[in-house]
Amino acid sequence: MTVEDSRTAADVLRPVFDETNGTDGFFSLEVNPHLAHDRQGTINEATRLFALVDRPNVMIKVPATLEGVAAFQELIEDGININVTLMFSLEQYDQIAEAYLSALEKRAANIYNLRQIASVASIFVSRLDTNLDKMLEVFKTPKAEALKGTIAIANAKIVYQHFKDYFLSERWTHLEEKGARLQRVLYGSTGTKNPNYSDVLYVETLIGPNTVNTIPPKTLEAFLDHGTVALTLERELDEARSQLNDLADLGIDLNEVTRQLLDEGVENFVKPYDELIKTITEKKMELISA
Repeated sequence: MTVEDSRTAADVLRPVFDETNGTDGFFSLEVNPHLAHDRQGTINEATRLFALVDRPNVMIKVPATLEGVAAFQELIEDGININVTLMFSLEQYDQIAEAYLSALEKRAANIYNLRQIASVASIFVSRLDTNLDKMLEVFKTPKAEALKGTIAIANAKIVYQHFKDYFLSERWTHLEEKGARLQRVLYGSTGTKNPNYSDVLYVETLIGPNTVNTIPPKTLEAFLDHGTVALTLERELDEARSQLNDLADLGIDLNEVTRQLLDEGVENFVKPYDELIKTITEKKMELISA
Protein backbone atom coordinates (compact mmCIF):
# COMPACT_ATOMS: atom_id res chain seq x y z
CA MET A 1 0.00 0.00 0.00
CA THR A 2 2.78 2.43 0.87
CA VAL A 3 4.46 1.79 -2.47
CA GLU A 4 1.25 2.21 -4.46
CA ASP A 5 0.35 5.39 -2.60
CA SER A 6 3.83 6.76 -3.24
CA ARG A 7 3.55 6.00 -6.95
CA THR A 8 0.18 7.76 -7.09
CA ALA A 9 1.53 10.82 -5.26
CA ALA A 10 4.58 10.96 -7.51
CA ASP A 11 2.38 10.67 -10.61
CA VAL A 12 0.19 13.55 -9.42
CA LEU A 13 3.32 15.71 -9.05
CA ARG A 14 4.94 14.48 -12.27
CA PRO A 15 3.71 17.40 -14.45
CA VAL A 16 5.48 19.86 -12.12
CA PHE A 17 8.60 17.71 -12.22
CA ASP A 18 8.56 17.66 -16.04
CA GLU A 19 7.76 21.37 -16.43
CA THR A 20 10.68 22.35 -14.14
CA ASN A 21 13.12 19.89 -15.74
CA GLY A 22 13.38 17.90 -12.54
CA THR A 23 13.81 20.80 -10.13
CA ASP A 24 10.44 20.57 -8.35
CA GLY A 25 7.54 18.14 -8.08
CA PHE A 26 9.05 15.56 -5.72
CA PHE A 27 7.35 13.24 -3.25
CA SER A 28 9.26 12.02 -0.18
CA LEU A 29 8.97 8.56 1.33
CA GLU A 30 10.79 7.81 4.57
CA VAL A 31 12.74 4.71 5.48
CA ASN A 32 11.72 2.73 8.54
CA PRO A 33 12.66 5.07 11.43
CA HIS A 34 13.82 2.10 13.49
CA LEU A 35 16.81 2.05 11.12
CA ALA A 36 17.91 5.59 12.02
CA HIS A 37 21.12 4.32 13.65
CA ASP A 38 21.70 1.45 11.23
CA ARG A 39 23.80 2.51 8.25
CA GLN A 40 23.53 -0.65 6.20
CA GLY A 41 19.90 -1.18 7.12
CA THR A 42 19.11 2.35 5.93
CA ILE A 43 20.99 1.78 2.67
CA ASN A 44 19.15 -1.48 2.04
CA GLU A 45 15.73 -0.03 2.84
CA ALA A 46 16.23 3.15 0.82
CA THR A 47 17.49 1.18 -2.16
CA ARG A 48 14.55 -1.21 -1.93
CA LEU A 49 11.93 1.55 -1.69
CA PHE A 50 13.44 3.62 -4.48
CA ALA A 51 13.42 0.61 -6.81
CA LEU A 52 9.89 -0.43 -5.84
CA VAL A 53 8.32 2.99 -6.31
CA ASP A 54 10.28 3.39 -9.55
CA ARG A 55 9.58 7.07 -10.17
CA PRO A 56 12.22 9.71 -11.00
CA ASN A 57 10.48 12.29 -8.78
CA VAL A 58 10.62 10.31 -5.55
CA MET A 59 13.05 11.14 -2.76
CA ILE A 60 13.76 8.73 0.06
CA LYS A 61 13.92 10.36 3.50
CA VAL A 62 17.02 9.56 5.54
CA PRO A 63 17.56 11.07 9.01
CA ALA A 64 20.77 13.01 9.65
CA THR A 65 22.12 10.76 12.37
CA LEU A 66 25.81 9.83 12.17
CA GLU A 67 24.82 6.54 10.57
CA GLY A 68 22.34 8.32 8.34
CA VAL A 69 25.01 10.69 7.01
CA ALA A 70 27.20 7.72 6.03
CA ALA A 71 24.22 5.99 4.43
CA PHE A 72 23.29 9.17 2.59
CA GLN A 73 26.71 9.41 0.93
CA GLU A 74 26.56 5.84 -0.30
CA LEU A 75 23.01 6.26 -1.56
CA ILE A 76 23.91 9.37 -3.55
CA GLU A 77 26.88 7.48 -4.99
CA ASP A 78 24.37 4.83 -6.07
CA GLY A 79 22.20 7.43 -7.80
CA ILE A 80 19.27 7.49 -5.36
CA ASN A 81 17.37 10.73 -4.64
CA ILE A 82 17.56 11.59 -0.95
CA ASN A 83 15.76 14.03 1.33
CA VAL A 84 17.99 14.31 4.40
CA THR A 85 15.66 15.01 7.29
CA LEU A 86 15.80 15.86 11.00
CA MET A 87 18.58 18.39 10.56
CA PHE A 88 18.84 21.04 13.25
CA SER A 89 22.46 22.15 13.42
CA LEU A 90 25.15 23.78 11.32
CA GLU A 91 27.35 20.80 12.13
CA GLN A 92 24.82 18.43 10.57
CA TYR A 93 24.50 20.64 7.51
CA ASP A 94 28.25 20.72 6.92
CA GLN A 95 28.43 16.93 7.19
CA ILE A 96 25.66 16.48 4.65
CA ALA A 97 26.89 19.07 2.16
CA GLU A 98 30.38 17.58 2.27
CA ALA A 99 28.95 14.07 1.85
CA TYR A 100 26.88 15.19 -1.13
CA LEU A 101 29.81 16.75 -2.96
CA SER A 102 32.08 13.81 -2.15
CA ALA A 103 29.51 11.33 -3.43
CA LEU A 104 29.04 13.23 -6.69
CA GLU A 105 32.79 13.45 -7.17
CA LYS A 106 33.06 9.67 -6.87
CA ARG A 107 30.26 9.19 -9.39
CA ALA A 108 31.92 11.65 -11.75
CA ALA A 109 35.24 9.83 -11.42
CA ASN A 110 33.47 6.64 -12.46
CA ILE A 111 31.85 8.50 -15.39
CA TYR A 112 28.36 7.93 -13.98
CA ASN A 113 25.44 10.23 -14.74
CA LEU A 114 24.98 13.08 -12.26
CA ARG A 115 22.02 14.91 -13.77
CA GLN A 116 19.25 12.60 -12.56
CA ILE A 117 20.26 12.80 -8.88
CA ALA A 118 18.27 15.16 -6.66
CA SER A 119 18.58 15.92 -2.95
CA VAL A 120 17.48 18.41 -0.32
CA ALA A 121 18.92 19.13 3.12
CA SER A 122 15.95 19.62 5.46
CA ILE A 123 16.56 22.00 8.37
CA PHE A 124 13.87 21.95 11.05
CA VAL A 125 13.24 25.45 12.32
CA SER A 126 10.52 26.26 14.87
CA ARG A 127 11.21 23.22 17.04
CA LEU A 128 14.57 24.76 17.91
CA ASP A 129 12.96 27.93 19.28
CA THR A 130 10.39 25.91 21.20
CA ASN A 131 13.13 24.13 23.13
CA LEU A 132 15.45 27.10 23.53
CA ASP A 133 12.72 29.47 24.70
CA LYS A 134 12.10 27.16 27.66
CA MET A 135 15.79 27.17 28.49
CA LEU A 136 16.06 30.96 28.15
CA GLU A 137 13.11 31.46 30.48
CA VAL A 138 15.11 30.35 33.53
CA PHE A 139 17.66 33.17 33.17
CA LYS A 140 15.18 35.99 33.82
CA THR A 141 17.48 38.56 32.20
CA PRO A 142 16.90 41.09 29.40
CA LYS A 143 19.63 39.45 27.31
CA ALA A 144 17.99 36.04 27.55
CA GLU A 145 14.55 37.51 26.93
CA ALA A 146 15.78 39.23 23.77
CA LEU A 147 16.99 35.90 22.36
CA LYS A 148 13.58 34.23 22.53
CA GLY A 149 12.19 33.44 19.09
CA THR A 150 15.41 34.43 17.33
CA ILE A 151 17.84 31.52 17.40
CA ALA A 152 16.06 29.22 14.95
CA ILE A 153 16.04 31.94 12.32
CA ALA A 154 19.64 32.96 13.06
CA ASN A 155 20.71 29.32 12.79
CA ALA A 156 18.84 28.87 9.50
CA LYS A 157 20.41 32.01 8.04
CA ILE A 158 23.94 30.88 8.87
CA VAL A 159 23.21 27.46 7.39
CA TYR A 160 22.35 29.25 4.16
CA GLN A 161 25.68 31.07 4.23
CA HIS A 162 27.42 27.71 4.46
CA PHE A 163 25.25 26.47 1.59
CA LYS A 164 26.65 29.29 -0.52
CA ASP A 165 30.20 28.41 0.53
CA TYR A 166 29.71 24.88 -0.80
CA PHE A 167 27.66 25.60 -3.89
CA LEU A 168 29.35 28.74 -5.16
CA SER A 169 32.76 27.12 -4.90
CA GLU A 170 35.10 26.08 -7.70
CA ARG A 171 34.69 22.53 -6.45
CA TRP A 172 30.94 22.71 -7.11
CA THR A 173 31.43 24.40 -10.50
CA HIS A 174 33.36 21.35 -11.74
CA LEU A 175 30.46 19.10 -10.73
CA GLU A 176 27.81 21.42 -12.13
CA GLU A 177 29.58 21.39 -15.49
CA LYS A 178 29.10 17.62 -15.48
CA GLY A 179 25.36 17.96 -14.88
CA ALA A 180 25.13 17.88 -11.07
CA ARG A 181 22.12 19.51 -9.41
CA LEU A 182 22.25 21.77 -6.37
CA GLN A 183 21.26 20.21 -3.08
CA ARG A 184 18.77 22.86 -2.00
CA VAL A 185 18.21 23.82 1.61
CA LEU A 186 14.71 22.89 2.74
CA TYR A 187 13.19 24.62 5.75
CA GLY A 188 10.77 22.37 7.61
CA SER A 189 8.76 22.79 10.80
CA THR A 190 7.95 26.36 9.79
CA GLY A 191 4.58 26.70 11.47
CA THR A 192 4.65 29.12 14.42
CA LYS A 193 4.06 27.24 17.66
CA ASN A 194 4.24 30.21 20.05
CA PRO A 195 1.05 32.32 19.79
CA ASN A 196 3.04 35.38 20.87
CA TYR A 197 5.03 35.29 17.64
CA SER A 198 3.92 36.23 14.14
CA ASP A 199 2.05 33.37 12.47
CA VAL A 200 4.28 33.82 9.41
CA LEU A 201 7.56 34.33 11.28
CA TYR A 202 9.35 31.30 9.88
CA VAL A 203 8.23 32.00 6.31
CA GLU A 204 8.80 35.74 5.93
CA THR A 205 12.32 35.61 7.39
CA LEU A 206 13.62 32.67 5.34
CA ILE A 207 12.98 33.64 1.73
CA GLY A 208 15.92 33.21 -0.61
CA PRO A 209 17.12 31.54 -3.85
CA ASN A 210 17.57 27.78 -4.10
CA THR A 211 15.52 27.03 -0.98
CA VAL A 212 12.32 25.15 -0.22
CA ASN A 213 9.87 25.86 2.60
CA THR A 214 7.42 23.08 3.44
CA ILE A 215 4.78 25.43 4.82
CA PRO A 216 1.93 23.87 6.86
CA PRO A 217 -1.56 24.56 5.42
CA LYS A 218 -2.64 27.02 8.15
CA THR A 219 0.63 28.91 7.88
CA LEU A 220 0.27 29.05 4.10
CA GLU A 221 -3.23 30.47 4.46
CA ALA A 222 -1.90 33.11 6.86
CA PHE A 223 0.95 34.01 4.53
CA LEU A 224 -1.34 34.33 1.53
CA ASP A 225 -3.55 36.60 3.62
CA HIS A 226 -0.98 38.95 5.15
CA GLY A 227 2.55 37.72 4.45
CA THR A 228 5.24 39.80 2.75
CA VAL A 229 7.33 38.43 -0.11
CA ALA A 230 10.88 39.75 0.02
CA LEU A 231 14.43 38.39 -0.10
CA THR A 232 15.02 38.18 3.64
CA LEU A 233 17.29 35.19 4.11
CA GLU A 234 20.48 37.24 3.92
CA ARG A 235 19.31 40.26 5.86
CA GLU A 236 20.76 41.11 9.28
CA LEU A 237 23.45 38.42 9.17
CA ASP A 238 25.62 40.25 11.69
CA GLU A 239 22.70 40.28 14.09
CA ALA A 240 22.17 36.56 13.53
CA ARG A 241 25.80 35.79 14.36
CA SER A 242 25.59 38.03 17.42
CA GLN A 243 22.50 36.19 18.65
CA LEU A 244 24.23 32.83 18.33
CA ASN A 245 27.25 34.19 20.21
CA ASP A 246 25.00 35.61 22.95
CA LEU A 247 23.39 32.21 23.36
CA ALA A 248 26.80 30.62 23.85
CA ASP A 249 27.73 33.36 26.34
CA LEU A 250 24.77 32.29 28.45
CA GLY A 251 26.27 28.81 28.62
CA ILE A 252 23.76 27.14 26.29
CA ASP A 253 25.45 24.63 23.99
CA LEU A 254 23.52 24.79 20.72
CA ASN A 255 25.11 21.58 19.44
CA GLU A 256 23.93 19.71 22.53
CA VAL A 257 20.42 21.12 22.14
CA THR A 258 20.27 20.09 18.50
CA ARG A 259 21.55 16.60 19.30
CA GLN A 260 18.71 16.18 21.78
CA LEU A 261 16.24 17.41 19.17
CA LEU A 262 17.58 14.85 16.70
CA ASP A 263 17.09 12.04 19.23
CA GLU A 264 13.57 13.27 20.01
CA GLY A 265 12.82 13.63 16.32
CA VAL A 266 13.77 10.03 15.61
CA GLU A 267 11.53 8.88 18.46
CA ASN A 268 8.67 11.04 17.17
CA PHE A 269 9.03 9.37 13.77
CA VAL A 270 8.99 5.91 15.33
CA LYS A 271 5.68 6.29 17.18
CA PRO A 272 3.44 7.21 14.23
CA TYR A 273 5.24 4.69 12.03
CA ASP A 274 4.50 1.89 14.47
CA GLU A 275 0.90 3.04 14.81
CA LEU A 276 0.50 3.06 11.04
CA ILE A 277 1.95 -0.43 10.66
CA LYS A 278 -0.32 -1.67 13.46
CA THR A 279 -3.40 -0.18 11.81
CA ILE A 280 -2.51 -1.64 8.41
CA THR A 281 -1.85 -5.06 9.96
CA GLU A 282 -5.15 -5.05 11.85
CA LYS A 283 -7.07 -3.98 8.75
CA LYS A 284 -5.37 -6.69 6.73
CA MET A 285 -6.37 -9.32 9.29
CA GLU A 286 -9.97 -8.05 9.26
CA LEU A 287 -10.13 -8.38 5.48
CA ILE A 288 -8.63 -11.88 5.58
CA SER A 289 -11.12 -12.95 8.26
CA ALA A 290 -14.13 -11.45 6.46
